[in-house]
Amino acid sequence: MRLTDEQVVIIKQAAHEVFGDDVSVKLFGSRLNDSARGGDIDLLVESTASIEDKMQKMLTLTARLQLRLGDQPIDILVVDPTTSLNPVHLHAIKTAQVL
Repeated sequence: MRLTDEQVVIIKQAAHEVFGDDVSVKLFGSRLNDSARGGDIDLLVESTASIEDKMQKMLTLTARLQLRLGDQPIDILVVDPTTSLNPVHLHAIKTAQVL
């Protein structure tokens, strides 16, 4: 996993600030490959409960992370029971690792 311990703490803290303590925060995509270079930070935020204002919260989390981690590409998927899963969601769910 190509995130520092400090980055993991920042990501988890920001996600819980925005979405609450009942969400799971996971990393998927190229940052899981230790031998790769570069790439954006792909995050999956999962909840067993419905999330109100998912899009607004996702944008808020993105902004907080960019401020705290620096200006770098961050992609966030938010999945709750109301989410219509597409192939990207399914891939993320299958391959993501909990932070």
